[in-house]
Amino acid sequence: MTTSTQTLSGSFTADPEHSSFEAELRHMGVGTFRTAFEQVEARLEELPNGGHRLVGVAEVESITIRRPEDFRTHVVEGEDFFDATRHPQISFRSEAVRFLDDDRVAVDGHLTMRGIEAPISAEGTFRAPVEDIYGGRRAALDLATTIDRRDWGFEFQAKLPAGGDVLSWAVRIAIHLELVQD
Repeated sequence: MTTSTQTLSGSFTADPEHSSFEAELRHMGVGTFRTAFEQVEARLEELPNGGHRLVGVAEVESITIRRPEDFRTHVVEGEDFFDATRHPQISFRSEAVRFLDDDRVAVDGHLTMRGIEAPISAEGTFRAPVEDIYGGRRAALDLATTIDRRDWGFEFQAKLPAGGDVLSWAVRIAIHLELVQD
């Protein structure tokens, strides 16, 4: 791919009402389990020497799993999953965002969950800033990636009666950020 000539200046903060952080994995071999995090903060920061980086934090307690309560407790607080008492946040930081041709974007960075930091790469699209109805400027960033949850210590697994895993090891992450210029 060739690098785009798009120029972007300034830093942007994600509008929490119009942004989302979602995860999904295969469940029981046939279904898809989806969840989201409601308390997410993210910024597309302009770097001093040019370019931008993306940083963000999600509160584990804000996961959209509500029922059954014992399942929520197991996922949020249990050592098999997020262990929120000891690790209340999920964080991400990149060194640089690469703007490519045709509104494509690529981001390499580090995702931290359960106190474990590991590299990830995500790709998606970027919508250049437009003037909004409030006199500000807004842009959008949509990213997706697939991770292996074992890389962050999510080792829980159960077997189906006829064989196969209850939960996939692969987790798809999708992020939509509606960004407001600072």
